[in-house]
Amino acid sequence: MGSLTCLTDPSALLVADASAVINLIATGCAPAIVSALPNRVVVVDVVPAEIDTGRRRGRQDSDRLNELIAAGLVEIVRLGDVAAQHFETLVVGPAVSTLDDGEAATIAYAIEQGGIAVLDERKATRLCAESFPGLRLGCTVDILAHPGVEVSLGRETLATAVFKALYHGRMRVFPHHVEWVVGLIGTDQAAVCVSLPKSARQPQANVSNIDG
Repeated sequence: MGSLTCLTDPSALLVADASAVINLIATGCAPAIVSALPNRVVVVDVVPAEIDTGRRRGRQDSDRLNELIAAGLVEIVRLGDVAAQHFETLVVGPAVSTLDDGEAATIAYAIEQGGIAVLDERKATRLCAESFPGLRLGCTVDILAHPGVEVSLGRETLATAVFKALYHGRMRVFPHHVEWVVGLIGTDQAAVCVSLPKSARQPQANVSNIDG
């Protein structure tokens, strides 16, 4: 069996989209997770503004992101001229072939810098595959499945973190990661994670540790 994560290049720059940031924050241990990665993690400057809109719904993700930035675990970057051109192609046009500003900026910066775009949305990954086949893509589960993260957190804490990302963050899971996720958190907890495909959920559920 191959590696569970595509993040096998420790020198690669990870460019995280808003969805990935929100999912990591939902784990409750984002600082420990990011610290365990050998990679530098950045977000484009439009992403914090996008996340900050959650305040209107009582979400505190923006505060948690600011803490990661203040701790030097996540860096804010800006698009250069090349990235700005890619950004424009990704936000201008019919809805079926365009993305929101955060996703577009993440992809554009990753292209410009030769980094890995960390995205969880299927539309974004599809458009990348069609328009930028050479771009390396990752997702939140790739980060959580990184061997350094399990070594740092321990398997039990990692399982809790993944469950919280699913339950509170509604983390999307791509088909090739479903077996690992369910095997880690168990079928009872998988049953209450609506972002998992129906085939991965079972009728019985134990939700005693949801807020733990």
